[in-house]
Amino acid sequence: MQGNNIKDISTFYIAGINYKKTDASVRGQFAINNAQYEDLLLAAPQSGISELFVLSTCNRTEIYGFAEDPGLLIELLCTKTQGDSNTFTSLAYIKKGVHAVQHLFNVAAGLDSQILGDYEIVGQIKQSVKFSRERNFIGSFTERLVNAVLQSSKMIRNQTGLSGGTVSVSFAAVQYIKQNVPHCATKRILLLGVGKIGRNTCKNLVDYLETKNITLVNRSLEKAQALAEELGLRYAPYKQAGQFIQSSDIIIVATNATSPILTKKDIKNYGHKLIIDLSVPSSLEPGARELKNIDFVDVDELSSIKDKTIKKRAAEVPKAQSIIKCHLEEFLEWHEMRKHVSVLKAVKIKLMEITTDRLLLPLTSSHVNTAFGQQEKIQQVINVLAVKMRRKNQRGCHYIEAINDFMATGSTKSA
Repeated sequence: MQGNNIKDISTFYIAGINYKKTDASVRGQFAINNAQYEDLLLAAPQSGISELFVLSTCNRTEIYGFAEDPGLLIELLCTKTQGDSNTFTSLAYIKKGVHAVQHLFNVAAGLDSQILGDYEIVGQIKQSVKFSRERNFIGSFTERLVNAVLQSSKMIRNQTGLSGGTVSVSFAAVQYIKQNVPHCATKRILLLGVGKIGRNTCKNLVDYLETKNITLVNRSLEKAQALAEELGLRYAPYKQAGQFIQSSDIIIVATNATSPILTKKDIKNYGHKLIIDLSVPSSLEPGARELKNIDFVDVDELSSIKDKTIKKRAAEVPKAQSIIKCHLEEFLEWHEMRKHVSVLKAVKIKLMEITTDRLLLPLTSSHVNTAFGQQEKIQQVINVLAVKMRRKNQRGCHYIEAINDFMATGSTKSA
């Protein structure tokens, strides 16, 4: 694993764009699929970057990692996207050190989501980190950080109402249909893409619209077939998508395609249709949304849905922030102690040497007992030293001198 050496938190950065300053079309320029992610990691060592991961969702693209300068992370990201680094930088937020760490806590909790408390982001973080870990770009710092972040997020979900109710982009799509399409249960629905978001959307369609009039199409036929059989729906191979696009009343797109898969030709003369696009970048050909027979809704419009559930969630924010504060402090304490590991090891070795010299006597049971007692004493000294170094945040040399004096004379000097 790369990056196992002790990292300086001041060189940990996050650079990203999200829904707050960019619309879906701009975010689409910087979306990263798995192939692009793979290429990005292969190129990272050339920029001197050995520990990073990329979070790319419909609402954000963020790169986290250690670098001498955040510009290196941005440049690396943008060499693998359609957008350029100048555009990204002009729209980006950049955070370093503790602020970067806290940002990840907030993202995982849903505090930074377009829909407050959206818990789908947790699965996306896990997948992004897993992808990077499998390619040896997750070191001890990031591993510990992500574990702390996931623990914090889990506690927030279990102990607060921040994610109470069912409000997410996938559910908002179903809400939109229910509120805007008369007799929606009788409509022919086509779902393109059965990844995580597509799968959640499909289950919400079945549960909340109480309909089975749904056809699933996916590039991997096996995935569409498995979900269709689980829910009692129809499925079709991707090569037949055209005929279902033409015959459907409602089309929901949840793919990660890098180019549009719905064209004007596909939909222009085939009756009125509602198209809900959950994809970033957009899956609809430019100009197609202006067709008279098309009602078009994208993730930005869905995410603007406000209701009483969101208001209830907002009241839970202080509780979530309190939980984050505790986990953040624990993580920073761990990181602070990591910086002192080499000093503590050096002290322990020195004390073991002193003890060994003192015990170079004929071996008797009393000497064996003395050896064990000295080892316990050494560990106690190390524990006290660790506490002092953490509390006083000073270099360890002052305490090493005090410990050596204690071992040599049997009395301590004030530290």
